[in-house]
Amino acid sequence: MMMTRDEAFELLKKYNKDPFHIQHAITVEAVMKWFAEDQGYAEEADHWGMVGLLHDIDFELYPEEHCLKAPELLRDGGVSEDIIHSVVCHGYGITVDVKPEHQMEKILFASDELTGLIWAAALMRPSKSTKDMELKSLKKKYKSKGFAAGCSREVIAQGAQMLGWELDELLQKTLNAMQACEDEINAKTAAAAV
Repeated sequence: MMMTRDEAFELLKKYNKDPFHIQHAITVEAVMKWFAEDQGYAEEADHWGMVGLLHDIDFELYPEEHCLKAPELLRDGGVSEDIIHSVVCHGYGITVDVKPEHQMEKILFASDELTGLIWAAALMRPSKSTKDMELKSLKKKYKSKGFAAGCSREVIAQGAQMLGWELDELLQKTLNAMQACEDEINAKTAAAAV
């Protein structure tokens, strides 16, 4: 039986207290569900979302062992092996050599860092929102090396390549996902802070 979203969220909070990390997990969860619909995997949307929610479970406490410590934490929490595999492979080429194979794993790899860059760009806007952001302004931020320097352009570009997409397509789709999910992300983040 698959773990519920509430159980997964409690597991995430057991190892993550920083509101930034909680928001990132909720963002990637929503973006992954959007991509499941977009890519023709609507019936797997909850599964894709679960992978997104739990993908950084070990990052806050074990940044040096990111994706290496995750299997242990997830197994202890009763998470299924298919989710563990998908979580681990988003560290491909960084801390692990488990390659993303499934479309969902490639999208997680490609969009994880990008969601951080898009949020950072949104916070610089007068609206503080992704909703009025256009691809050209996102591309300008993406090309600016000093902006959101922690978001690896190399990983994002490698992810687009893995998917067989032009970089612009990945940027646009991820931006579309965040625009569509922004209200839900903000509501879930606010609820988590209570």
